[in-house]
Amino acid sequence: MNEEQMKKDLGGGAVFETGDPNTAFAQYFIGQSYLKMLTTEGVGIGNVTFEPGCRNNWHIHHKGGQILLCTGGRGYYQEWGKEPQELHAGDVVNIPPEVKHWHGAAKDSWFQHLAVEVPAEGGSNEWLEEVSDEEYNKLK
Repeated sequence: MNEEQMKKDLGGGAVFETGDPNTAFAQYFIGQSYLKMLTTEGVGIGNVTFEPGCRNNWHIHHKGGQILLCTGGRGYYQEWGKEPQELHAGDVVNIPPEVKHWHGAAKDSWFQHLAVEVPAEGGSNEWLEEVSDEEYNKLK
């Protein structure tokens, strides 16, 4: 982990603790991510940190959705069939249930967001295919 570059990209440092390497979900990410669960009571909120170039696979939140609260760096969010959105600190992304999407860092910047899981009875996540290098490399 290049902490100096991370602090620069995240505006002086992480708002919340970066956490440990995200080994539990590593199979669903290209590149290195870090996870620090801030709470699991009531509403799960995790601080997810992406090294430059890191992104998660396409996935769907069934029944419940997800809210991303961007806290630092530069990243992207994309819904299936739509253009990618560039994300910066202060951006909020409301992801409805049943929407196929991915999110992650820009090639040249660390990125961090709080992932808020919208509670729903019987809610689950379905992890899908990787975001291809060809697709990802089209981003600026």
